[in-house]
Amino acid sequence: QAQLIESGGGLVQAGGSLRLSCATSGFAFSEYFMGWFRQAPGKEREFVARVSGMGYTIYYADSVKGRFTISRDNAKNTVYLQMNSLKPEDTAVYYCAAAPSSTVLRWNNWGQGTLVTVSS
Repeated sequence: QAQLIESGGGLVQAGGSLRLSCATSGFAFSEYFMGWFRQAPGKEREFVARVSGMGYTIYYADSVKGRFTISRDNAKNTVYLQMNSLKPEDTAVYYCAAAPSSTVLRWNNWGQGTLVTVSS
């Protein structure tokens, strides 16, 4: 049974940084795309970033490009999201998700989320 556990959220001032982690177990981590999504209050969940199984392919939402960095450590079954130059509009619950490597990614495993609050 897949488990994904996010950590690292918290309160930070605008311009600051946070590093989120997502520790996983129960599936073949290196064979899965890993992604970060977020959901702000009153809004739909949105894509933030994703990384392929071996880390060769990375994609970001335009809203975070140049500020956020996704990475993974397959030896630790963990994916990270380094968030720099944070803005109040980055405030959201951040979720990590896993999708089996495929032409069409199906994000069928999710963590419980970690709250990031950016004050102005």
